[in-house]
Amino acid sequence: MTPTQGAALLFDIDGTLADTDPLHLAAFNQAFAPYGQQFDKPRFARELQGLANVDIARRLLPQLSPEAGMAVLDAKEAMFRELAASAIEPVPGLFALLDWADAHGVPMAAVTNAPRANAELVLGGLGITKRFGAVVIGAELPHSKPHPLPYLEGLRLLGANAEVSVGFEDSRTGITAAVAAGLSTVGMMTSLDEAALLAAGASLATHRYDDPGVMALITARLTSRRIA
Repeated sequence: MTPTQGAALLFDIDGTLADTDPLHLAAFNQAFAPYGQQFDKPRFARELQGLANVDIARRLLPQLSPEAGMAVLDAKEAMFRELAASAIEPVPGLFALLDWADAHGVPMAAVTNAPRANAELVLGGLGITKRFGAVVIGAELPHSKPHPLPYLEGLRLLGANAEVSVGFEDSRTGITAAVAAGLSTVGMMTSLDEAALLAAGASLATHRYDDPGVMALITARLTSRRIA
C-alpha cells in the first residue's frame, strides 16, 4: 500500500505501547495509602487511568492545597519510575507495526498525559524514542486529555491530517480525546475490556498490534483520499 499524504499513527504511551498500568496501580496505592485511598483494577480504570495528575489531585485529594496534592502525585510518579526502570515490556506486536510504519514512511507521534520524565523512561526502556517524530505531553499544553488538543498538537507537529490517520489508546479519557480530534482509534485491551473501549468510541478493540483487524483499519484509513 501507499499511504496518502498526511497519514500518521499516534500512540498513547502507558497501557498502549507498554502494559505499565499494573506498575501505576502499585505506585498509586503506595502514594495514596496515607490518605486512606486504595485502588483495585476496576477503580483504577474508572478513576485514574488516562487522567492528568492535576485532575487526579483535584478529585481525590480535595483536602490538600493544589501544591500539596501535586507533591503527592509527583512522589507517585517517582515511585512508578523506580518500579518501571527494569519492568517495561511492549504490548505484543508493537515492534512489527513500528517497523511497518517506518518502511512505509508513515510518521508517528506519542501523545500522553504522563509527565515527560515518565514518557522518556518508557520510550527509552522500549528502545523506540527515535521512532517518534513528536512526543506530546498533555500537561505542557493548555488542555490535556480528554480534550482533543494533545492529539491535534501531535497531528500539527507531524504535518498530518486526522482523516487519514489512526490513534491507539487504552483509556476512556484517551479515546475521547483521540476521537474528538478526528482519529479512528484502536482500543488496546490492557486494562479495559472490548465493550468498554467500544463504548468509549474506539473503532475496534484488541490485545495485540498484530491483530489482522488493526492492519485492516490502518490500510483503510491511511489510503483514504478524503482530505479536507
